[in-house]
Amino acid sequence: MTAWAEGMALGNFSRVTEFILLGLSETKELQVLFFTFFFLAYAMVLLGNLLIIVAVRTDPKLSSPMYFLLCNLSFIDICCTSVTSPRMLVDLFSQRKAIAFEDCIAQLFFLHFVGASEMFLLTVMAYDRYTAICKPLHYTAIMSRQACWLLVSACWAGGFLHSIVQTLLTIQLPFCGPNTIDNYFCDVPPVIRLACTDIYVTAWLMASNSGFISLVCFLVLVTSYTFILLTVRVRFTEGHWKALSTCASHVAVVTLFFVPCIFIYLRPFSTFPSDKHICVIYTVFSPVMNPLIYTLRNNEVKASMWKLWKRCRVV
Repeated sequence: MTAWAEGMALGNFSRVTEFILLGLSETKELQVLFFTFFFLAYAMVLLGNLLIIVAVRTDPKLSSPMYFLLCNLSFIDICCTSVTSPRMLVDLFSQRKAIAFEDCIAQLFFLHFVGASEMFLLTVMAYDRYTAICKPLHYTAIMSRQACWLLVSACWAGGFLHSIVQTLLTIQLPFCGPNTIDNYFCDVPPVIRLACTDIYVTAWLMASNSGFISLVCFLVLVTSYTFILLTVRVRFTEGHWKALSTCASHVAVVTLFFVPCIFIYLRPFSTFPSDKHICVIYTVFSPVMNPLIYTLRNNEVKASMWKLWKRCRVV
């Protein structure tokens, strides 16, 4: 007999109306340290990615498909970290870290919405670099402005479809207690483990959804860069090396984002105490590093930001 059935038999079944988030630490000193670090990280995400968006939108020299996609990546990074960071900062100084059931589901939905959209967008950016290096003569025709908009729209649509599936699979489960989540935000794996029923089928469906998408996108990215490296080996033009230099930034971003996601979502029935600390990598650390990686390694973006800074000083 399942826990849910037992609860019904005993007549004490009640629907969970809120979840308790344990957070990253219960030690006061560590909470102050975490608040300082994550507040600065969130500020850097907002400032760095907003600067990239403004620089790309105001500089005609940054009108290529690569910068159009980079601008969209910056917007997604802002959305992604805003789903978890503000709540986490408030909870670090809260005695009781409770989140309403509806708010938990909403956070879960938006996290997977923007997270999956970012996975698809990073895959599109790899395709953009593959086209620029391996098919340079057809690059302008393949990556036209209309094609870029269609690809970005497809990324958001794919993220929405993925998130809807995850959310529907979660809300159809019965929750009657316990209601403690060993994390600092609501996510599918820790939430469904609290369900008062057998989650074997649901867990596998969710793992095949989240984990499989992460793994497939990552394999597509690896394949793209393999073809790029093979192409660069036989073509030593300056243009190819310049395009390849941007790939190094992309590889760093992909590694920071995909590896933790694959580790978390491909294990439907196992959990480790370190999981919530690994989640910090793709919810906070990766969005912080993206603007640094793309600006410090890109002379055109740095030049555009410098011109933007000089214009602001004049004003």
